[in-house]
Amino acid sequence: MSITNVDLNLMVVLHTVLAERNVARAADRLHVTPSAVSNSLARLRDLIGDPLVTRKGRGIVPTPRAIELAPRIAKAIGELESALLAAPFDARTCTRTFTLAVADVGQVTWVPRLAGAMMNEMPLAHLRVVGIDALVSLGDLTSAEVDVHVGIPSKDPGLHAQRLFQERSVLVARRGHRILDAKPSRRALGELRHVRVDMVPGKNFRDAFAATFAKAGIARAIVMTVPTFTTAAEVVARTDLVTMLPTSLFEAKGKSLGLRAVAAPLPAHGIELAMCWHERTHADPAARAFRDLVRRVVGESTP
Repeated sequence: MSITNVDLNLMVVLHTVLAERNVARAADRLHVTPSAVSNSLARLRDLIGDPLVTRKGRGIVPTPRAIELAPRIAKAIGELESALLAAPFDARTCTRTFTLAVADVGQVTWVPRLAGAMMNEMPLAHLRVVGIDALVSLGDLTSAEVDVHVGIPSKDPGLHAQRLFQERSVLVARRGHRILDAKPSRRALGELRHVRVDMVPGKNFRDAFAATFAKAGIARAIVMTVPTFTTAAEVVARTDLVTMLPTSLFEAKGKSLGLRAVAAPLPAHGIELAMCWHERTHADPAARAFRDLVRRVVGESTP
């Protein structure tokens, strides 16, 4: 006998009949008619090949086979009910693994604070942080691999997005670079050689701050492409190349790397960053608690 051929409602009927030892009381408890209970028992007799119960006065008497089945059916129904009636979410006892996808800027500037908050509020949970390249390779938020993405919001169907903050950009060069001697002209800016950030080649995760030069009508001479802003910052710190960095990363690492902001006549440009998640986790209490934690930490880490 295959479980796929069994109407599991019949097991609920048998469980109730055996508990009540009376067809009428079982029907009342199940909110059906006595004839419906009798029909279900008839189907079970054909399925199992046993009478299951016999009448005795106004009640019923189970057969040996029914007595053998009773505790097993009761246990199975009890476990199913427990599974469906989830206990209230408790962050202190949560053992889930939460996967956050974020670019290297967030990994440097606020993920360490998130780790501390997780240790305090979800001490048994596991935090997994992946980059944007991993986000793409894992199938984005439509897969079950990633819970939250913080970055440029996607407009794909089935996704939710909540704005977090606006990240502005700054043109940076190493300490002692000639471009820092005076306020540079448009011509001097056009002669600079740049490091560009391309997080996932061939995908829509290129340097969003390139629009700053585009708005100014100044062409950029790209001589090097790297996958992260932190790599771009390290390269610029050791060469005469320049790059556009998110302001938050420049404030966090610029001084230690010896980087300086270029006072360039460029239009202000910022990108809206949001927290994104898929509909599949929207109502999940644990996922919702994790998103609340991310939202709070990012808010505390940005001006």
